[in-house]
Parts: sequence; C-alpha cells; structure tokens
Amino acid sequence: MVLSNYHSHCTFCDGRSAPENYVKFALSKGFRAYGFSSHSPLPFDTFWNMSLSDMTEYLNEIDRLKQKYKDRLEIYTALEIDYLDQTYNPSIRYFQELPLDYRIGSIHYLPVSNELSEENMFCIDGSFTDYKAGFFTYFEGDIKRLVRKYFESTLHMIEAGGIDIVGHIDKVYMNGERFEEFSIDADWYKDLFIPCLELIGKKGLMVEINTKNLKRKGQTFPHKNFIPLLKKMNIPVMVNSDCHFPDLVNDGRPEALDLLKEAGFRTTRELINGKWEDIPFD
Repeated sequence: MVLSNYHSHCTFCDGRSAPENYVKFALSKGFRAYGFSSHSPLPFDTFWNMSLSDMTEYLNEIDRLKQKYKDRLEIYTALEIDYLDQTYNPSIRYFQELPLDYRIGSIHYLPVSNELSEENMFCIDGSFTDYKAGFFTYFEGDIKRLVRKYFESTLHMIEAGGIDIVGHIDKVYMNGERFEEFSIDADWYKDLFIPCLELIGKKGLMVEINTKNLKRKGQTFPHKNFIPLLKKMNIPVMVNSDCHFPDLVNDGRPEALDLLKEAGFRTTRELINGKWEDIPFD
C-alpha cells in the first residue's frame, strides 16, 4: 500500500502540533510522501486560518523539513485556500505567486454580504449549533437555498481555477443532513452537485476522498454514494485525512481504499518527485 497524505494542518493554522511531529509520525508508519496544507490567510482573522504575517515562516519551515528528511520522505508545501468570491480565491495573484507544490481549493464560508468580514460569513463547517443558528438567520430555514449557494460557490471556484485538488467537495452535507428536508438522494440535490463533478472532469482537476470524519461519524467527502460516479467520470482521486493531530495522519485510509476498490478504482493520484501520477494501491 502506498502511504501518503496531502491534506494536513499544523500549528501555523488550527492544527494541534508542530509540522515536524507530523513528519515523524509519517516516517514511523512508512509513508512515502507527505504534504502540508495549512488554511490560507483570509481577509479577516479567524481561529483556524494562518495569519498573512506567518506565511514566510511557514514556507521556510516546510522547506527546512524538506531538506532535513529528503532522503527518507518526499515532503510537499501547499495551502488549503478558501473560495470566498471572485475577488478572494485560489486564483488571485497572491496565491498563484507563492512557491507552492500544489493548491487545495475548499469552501468553508458562504458570504452573505459583499463586505468580506467574519460577521458576514456563514460557516458550513464546525459545530451544528453555530450552523443551525446561521442557517435560520441567513437562509430562513431553507436547506435547498443553502445547498444551492454552496454548490454555486463550488462551481465558481472550479471555474476560476488556480487549484489542483478540490477539497471535501460536498462538506455541506456534514451538518445539512441533520435537517429533515435534506437528502443526498433527492433529485434537487443531485442536480446541484453533479454539475460540479462534471466541471471538475472538464477542467482535469483531482478530488480528494477526505476521511477526517470517517471513523467518528461514518462520513467521507464526497459521500461514499458518489464515489462510483467519480470512477464513471474518470476523475482522479487521492485519500487525504485532513488531519489536525499527528496520530491521525493515516486515519481512515484502509476504509477509504476499500470504498474506492468497491467502486472500481485501482489507482490513486500521487506526487512522485513533484509530478502527479496514477499509482496502484493494491
């Protein structure tokens, strides 16, 4: 089994340990490659995003680890970059000029105003209590309206480009499925989600099978029911743990690979000496 992880968070954002501790754990488990993807800076401060002033230190620290462990582990530098709107997203000049090995594009926030401030954001991640409050405040209890907004933002992010990997593509269901009106099997939901996958295929992007919630909640992103569709559309995939603790670096990988195998996948996309390649996982 090829062991790698390209989505992880350390103390430069909301991760709970220093970068080198993740490297040491990966080495102890026989990993071939490891990528750091801290939450990128935003136009406002949050508890989980990097500060703009820390970017140089982040890049230097990951580069130091690359050099220190170059004979034992392929280490890569990346960011998980939020799409907010056309003015702030992975495709803007700032993120494109950073010396990154790859970029993950994700949706965590849905702006509810043209002013990009934290108080004008609905967060689709985090606790259900906060999600529920924002849901009724900004979307008047209309789950279809919320999901439509989420996947519209996802389409805009994919179209804008500047990314290699689409992160936890349907994370809107993490809290959304707790509402009675929500269903991933409903035609209205599929009509919003599937065009995102079609555009990913057209753009030649990769989708991660995100296992962060797999063991705790039985959730994968994308939902396991859509993994066969990824195969049908020939969309390349990888398994990422989205870990925030070193001991969760490989969490959920065997289970995710079983799901991929059931869907007909035999390879995952891996960085080999800086180049993306399809590598058999059996």
